[in-house]
Amino acid sequence: MTRIDPVRFGLIGAGRIGTHHATTLARRLGEAELVAVADPRVAAAERLGEELGAEWLADPQDLIDDPRIEAVAITCASTAHADLVVAAAAAGKAVFVEKPMAMTLSDADRAIDAARGAGIPLQVGFNRRFARDFVAARDTVAAGGIGTPQLLRSVTRDPGLADPAAVPPWTIFTQTLIHDFDALNWFNAGATAVEVSVMADALVAPDFKAAGLLDTAVVTIRYDNGAIAVAEASFSAAYGYDVRAEVFGSAGMVTAGGPAHLITSHWSAAGVTSPTARTDTDLFADAYAAELAAFCRAVREGTPTQVGGEDARAALRIALACIEAVETGGTVTIRDADRVAAGAGA
Repeated sequence: MTRIDPVRFGLIGAGRIGTHHATTLARRLGEAELVAVADPRVAAAERLGEELGAEWLADPQDLIDDPRIEAVAITCASTAHADLVVAAAAAGKAVFVEKPMAMTLSDADRAIDAARGAGIPLQVGFNRRFARDFVAARDTVAAGGIGTPQLLRSVTRDPGLADPAAVPPWTIFTQTLIHDFDALNWFNAGATAVEVSVMADALVAPDFKAAGLLDTAVVTIRYDNGAIAVAEASFSAAYGYDVRAEVFGSAGMVTAGGPAHLITSHWSAAGVTSPTARTDTDLFADAYAAELAAFCRAVREGTPTQVGGEDARAALRIALACIEAVETGGTVTIRDADRVAAGAGA
């Protein structure tokens, strides 16, 4: 592959995922150069900037306005994503934004329109599209290897809730299952989700249910091509971080994912054991790097990004319909109008 000149990045948001992305940009990708980090939490910005040899700032707008910076990675709280996409686009900067791109459909439309109007690349952080096993599974589906998709399944099980009090309402849909919604849309390409039904509860931390925390959910999605999908999430996988997908069709089935961190098994008198991942950044380390590398190539080559604003909007439509389904207790037709503004997530 031809080496490209590094894309000069500014990163906004020095939290957990921001730290991971910043480290990848600074130390792992030859396609990228981390110039600056911004976070209103000055201590966090200073810590990350000093650690990675980048300038650190308190004001994200100062970073956006910096003429040295070509691309902005937005990894802060989700409620700020759409406004920052709009601001970066107005400055002519390419944008990589973590999921969800927005918390309402109207904000998603603002972000999409701003990027399109400015003619800048916009990529959203749906990392499963860059995991090798998920890519291979999707390629099999696209090539007709399982015939016509009929039943789809996507699973996300997090190892646990560190602090239930810090988890905003509706996180299970807008922050966790939104990955599954995007993966299902991707596997069932060309089809549109038209209806959802949801069963969700607080089984892991029941004392926090009154505060709006749901930690266990099963979502059924009907698509306009007749396919039926199930997305499942839990915040209590004692055995590790577990992400899987399955597509069953008229001519076969394909699967991807699992909690195994390494393709290693220990066979002994106690049985067979395999190491499992405990975090998303552990299980998807290569996919996180691959999505940023693909974004850099799109910036340098002027080609479309592999997962854009419309993809993010499609996943958000499902997430918002899930919230409505929980509130109404019924099956919900997925619409293009906002009904609720989902809660914030870090």
